[in-house]
Amino acid sequence: MPKQVVNNAQLQCSFGTSPSNLVVLPMNQVQAENQPSANIMDYIPMTNIMPFGMCQSPANPQVAAATAAALGVLTPQPCVPATTSPWTPGSPTVMIKNQPALDTPSMCICMWAGNITITQEGQQNEQIP
Repeated sequence: MPKQVVNNAQLQCSFGTSPSNLVVLPMNQVQAENQPSANIMDYIPMTNIMPFGMCQSPANPQVAAATAAALGVLTPQPCVPATTSPWTPGSPTVMIKNQPALDTPSMCICMWAGNITITQEGQQNEQIP
């Protein structure tokens, strides 16, 4: 059974060099283990999704330019998340602020082709049916 995702959950991008944490603002008004619970709308770059160290995606214009300047040698650049759509699919049964709750199988896509996944949900006990 999936677990509910809360503030400080650990995330990983397929093109990032390090993990990041999810930031959930308390406006959802639901908590699990004294942490604000996330819903699928908690995808805003630099508000909810923080940088993943360095970006290695050739689709990122900064990486592409730096790689071209280095004569084709992949040259990672600082990550600036570029998520433009909500997490999917979210919970089919639990709603938080009229949106599906964020659960562990959910993913978010960065416009530079990275898949962002949840590697640790930020709490241990709350499961979503």
